[in-house]
Amino acid sequence: MASLGNQIANFFSGNDDDTREGLHGLFVNELQGIYYAEKQAVDALGEQADAATTDEVRNAFLQHQEETRLQVSRLESVFQSVGVDADEKTCAAIDGLVDDAQQVVSDTESGSLTRDAGLIIAGQKIEHHEIAAYGSVVTLANVLGYTDAARLLQQTLDEEKNTDRKLTQLAESFINQRAASEDDNTSSGSNQYSDNVVNPDGTRYGNTSYGADSDATLLGGSRVV
Repeated sequence: MASLGNQIANFFSGNDDDTREGLHGLFVNELQGIYYAEKQAVDALGEQADAATTDEVRNAFLQHQEETRLQVSRLESVFQSVGVDADEKTCAAIDGLVDDAQQVVSDTESGSLTRDAGLIIAGQKIEHHEIAAYGSVVTLANVLGYTDAARLLQQTLDEEKNTDRKLTQLAESFINQRAASEDDNTSSGSNQYSDNVVNPDGTRYGNTSYGADSDATLLGGSRVV
């Protein structure tokens, strides 16, 4: 079988009458894998939200879960636009990434900032997989002249990139710093976060009890029980 690059080159040069049919089949095959992946992501995002410690991370996953439901519906419109039935094809890559996210929950302490840091990493791994997948099908749709499909897929690609940026901002603005402070306090035997940790609103995060003896932990002004 010719490589994707050769198929595209042949398509433009007219050297292979079967190229368009081959690219169409490849396009549909990739769509089916993405369709499966997005459906798995809907469930995974709910699990990640349930496991999250802070409201900020929880809400990020819940918001993207709703967005992903819309993306599933959009994919069904893409299938319809190219005249094929919406169908799934198992994607081992997304299954592995979802397993990794579940492992983060198993390997981290409930209510810890380390868990949130790990969940963000796991979430971004899924986003990066989806960004690569959507980028590929946008390219194929454009080559094949599937204008409506390309537009819809580009919309989802932009959303995935935006979600990835939001998760990066969460990690860099305060989650990773709080997790590091948490580790320092654990090493020193303290159950207090450092006064040097700053909340997203600019207030300092300190004098908040954290540990088995506390009924709840205040995180960014939110009470987590």
